[in-house]
Amino acid sequence: MTPTPANIPELLLPLAVPTVDLTPYYRNPRNGDLPSIAESLTVNGQYRAIVVNKGTHTGRHNEILAGNHTHAAAQQLGWEQIAVTWVDVDDDAAARIVIVDNRTNDLAGYDSVLLAEILSDIPDLAGTGYDRESVDRLLDETSLPETLELTSDGAGTGAAATVDYLQWGYLQWESKRVRITSEEVEALNAIYTKFVDDTNSDLGFGWHVLQQAHEEGEAA
Repeated sequence: MTPTPANIPELLLPLAVPTVDLTPYYRNPRNGDLPSIAESLTVNGQYRAIVVNKGTHTGRHNEILAGNHTHAAAQQLGWEQIAVTWVDVDDDAAARIVIVDNRTNDLAGYDSVLLAEILSDIPDLAGTGYDRESVDRLLDETSLPETLELTSDGAGTGAAATVDYLQWGYLQWESKRVRITSEEVEALNAIYTKFVDDTNSDLGFGWHVLQQAHEEGEAA
């Protein structure tokens, strides 16, 4: 008797078939990320069945239409069984299933802010397809405020201002950012350069900027 596979949940076990009985789609245009899929299978197990065509109408029996790379990753991991749902379609329908299964993933998007929030709440990224570096990049992108609508660059040219940002904070998830123009960047750089020239150090520069703004505010 074949042992019960630990990587297939109980509800999918009735759908399990030997991996060696299945064949990849004969002209699959998709290039999958096998290491990421293998990691997911290792951490999460198989959480959905792959789709296989019986092949009565195509002459290509037990051909995988959706889940080719899941099957390949499972074989790499030494899985002897995998859960399958069956269809029995002709060549045209088989091609449509293969294409739409890939295309709908391509067309899908993300709520990046919500995605960043969910990933930040997960203590261990294993099996998500993300690593710490990719999450940090996502947090960088989503922590910025909306683009400011600036009608002038401040130099009387009528051109739109170049937008950049300032960031402060000790930790990535505690950092604050604000968008500023290129002229403001240059002004801050000039203030910084003068401060370092005057003090021979940049220690206390942040407080100097805040104090200067405070004094100018009182004078106004």
